[in-house]
Amino acid sequence: MKRVHLLILLTLLYSDILADKYVVVSNKKMQDISQSQLRAIYLKKLSILGGVRLVPVNLQARSFLRVNFENRVLNMSFERLKSYWSAQHYLGHRPPLSMQSQESIIAFIKRVDGAIGYIKAEKLDAELKVLYEWED
Repeated sequence: MKRVHLLILLTLLYSDILADKYVVVSNKKMQDISQSQLRAIYLKKLSILGGVRLVPVNLQARSFLRVNFENRVLNMSFERLKSYWSAQHYLGHRPPLSMQSQESIIAFIKRVDGAIGYIKAEKLDAELKVLYEWED
């Protein structure tokens, strides 16, 4: 019985260590936001906050981190978002910018006030502000 408890405890500790952590970040000037505001920003329903023009940034369409962000944070599948942006196109709205890498997102955020993006938590540095976080 003790072995079973020990095995369960080790499994839980090991899975916590292996869990990937992700963060939505901006520069230090950005005010705090809720998950619903974050969703509205990425759907381009909220474009100015505190007098600052918001610039949401995505990774490439089928990257693991982007799909994870869309599913876990925006609560939308790739297909649903594709349909959403197809409809928005006819209204003159464009989806968020896409960048090649997490490093390019970080560099962009540091240069552009109002820029918001998501990265692995291990890539955080002192110049970035965490707005939201989640685990896998």
